[in-house]
Amino acid sequence: MKIKDIAELLNAEILTPEISTETEVHTACGSDMMSDVLAYVKDQAVLVTGLNNPQVIRTADMMDMVCVVYVRGKKPDALSLELAVESNICVLTTKTPMFACCGILYENGLRGA
Repeated sequence: MKIKDIAELLNAEILTPEISTETEVHTACGSDMMSDVLAYVKDQAVLVTGLNNPQVIRTADMMDMVCVVYVRGKKPDALSLELAVESNICVLTTKTPMFACCGILYENGLRGA
């Protein structure tokens, strides 16, 4: 699945149009605790989260993730978007809750590691 497919499935807005949405992804995780992402997540390409601070992008970058999806209509601040662009991470926002996002992505073939 490509990032653009995720955006379509989740009816998400792309907040970093300068980053390609053609990147292929095969795995995802959903978490609001970045410590859990750092401790337990391996080989995840997409992070689905409701946590809204620059640490989300820093964590995604450390874990080599290519996309962050903010749920419940949350939008990151300018610093977070700047960090995402510098790290080549596509950022999306959707009004869909996290549980539903994870279910939609799973139902359409995206899995955890």
